[in-house]
Amino acid sequence: MTVPTRPVRPASPADAPDRPRGASSLTAGQLPRLFTPAAVVVALAVSAGALALAGVFGWIGAAALAAVVYLLLVWTSSRLVEGPRRARDRIMAALTVLAFLLALLPLVSLVVQTLGSGLERLDAAYFSNSMRNVVGAGGGAVHAIYGTLIVTGLTTLISVPIGLLCAIYLVEYGQGRRLARSITFFVDVMTGIPSIVAGLFAYALFGVLFGPGTVNGLAGAVALSVLMIPTIVRSAEEYLRLVPHELREASYALGVPKWRTILKIVLPTAMAGIVTGVILAIARVIGETAPLLVTMGYTDSLNVNPTAHAMTTLPVFVYYQFMQPGEPAAAYLTRAWTGALTLVVIVMLLNAIGRLVARRFAPKSHA
Repeated sequence: MTVPTRPVRPASPADAPDRPRGASSLTAGQLPRLFTPAAVVVALAVSAGALALAGVFGWIGAAALAAVVYLLLVWTSSRLVEGPRRARDRIMAALTVLAFLLALLPLVSLVVQTLGSGLERLDAAYFSNSMRNVVGAGGGAVHAIYGTLIVTGLTTLISVPIGLLCAIYLVEYGQGRRLARSITFFVDVMTGIPSIVAGLFAYALFGVLFGPGTVNGLAGAVALSVLMIPTIVRSAEEYLRLVPHELREASYALGVPKWRTILKIVLPTAMAGIVTGVILAIARVIGETAPLLVTMGYTDSLNVNPTAHAMTTLPVFVYYQFMQPGEPAAAYLTRAWTGALTLVVIVMLLNAIGRLVARRFAPKSHA
């Protein structure tokens, strides 16, 4: 016997459980979008107020206390509304952002300090005069700028061919060979040697070849090359390994010899990365001071001949202006900060040029 069943009446909106007006089942159990900025404001206000009441207000202390208060607010609010799993996720995201801001703080502080102190002497006289016969205010750093460009250019001319050819051998010819393993080992060791050791090596080498006490720009370039070559080798090696083997095999299948395949296929494909590695290597050595103090000496006069007499670069110029100020000391410190700002600008220009070159040689994608 079949028992008749009553048809089920569809639920009406009136039967639904009560929800706050504007709430949705998709957003229920979630913190509002404005929670993060509101929590930041509350944390800053609480920390500033607490330190002001304690009479020990300071920006560093306020920022540290605000970070702690913000983490407590995020953990408590998210755990009550969203649950412990989502709370842990928010805490890890907040710690990541705080770590990024902590790492960014010294960079921002350095840029602000360099701009604030270096713009005062950023004038035509600074880029057209040297420090010869200058005591006190005035003078410029044209001799240091020329020295930086000349020595860095020579270092690049020495290091790039050696480093690139070494990387080509490691990737294309030295697979499994003892010589390749030895080169890799010594490159790794050279990557971590102190810069002063490179300076002493170049000083001893030029002392043996040209007589004791020889100091010139070429010796400084050789010292910087010892530091620059390992960086180029490692970066170029990694980018050459990223070139697909299918490109090499297709070239070999067409009867193209290996040297021509490397020249026409492998290098153009990896050129963008190689240029980036070269720019990073230049930025690595352009600010060195210790090896140049040993190999190049110091001079207040302009010298554009890297094979004769002492030369000066911007890092060495900044070092002497800071460490041996005269009277008035403010003039020497201002010149030092302007030299540091000039060095930063040169590195930025080299980076921009490198990006343009890398974009020029980057593989083209045909739609």
